[in-house]
Amino acid sequence: AVEAENQVELEEKTRLINQVLELQHTLEDLSARVDAVKEENLKLKSENQVLGQYIENLMSASSVFQTTDTKSKRK
Repeated sequence: AVEAENQVELEEKTRLINQVLELQHTLEDLSARVDAVKEENLKLKSENQVLGQYIENLMSASSVFQTTDTKSKRK
């Protein structure tokens, strides 16, 4: 009876250890994914800044937007 109880306890410990290891691997995978998403986000922010600056430059160089600005200033 004691031997069977020890066997059940050992199986339960093994199951829990395997579950903990699986959860650790899942956490590592999620952490890596978060890092990759953060990196991609920074890259996209940088690209957005470049595009925003480009659009601003185009607008300031365009006579269409400059005449719109002068009309609004006259009012």
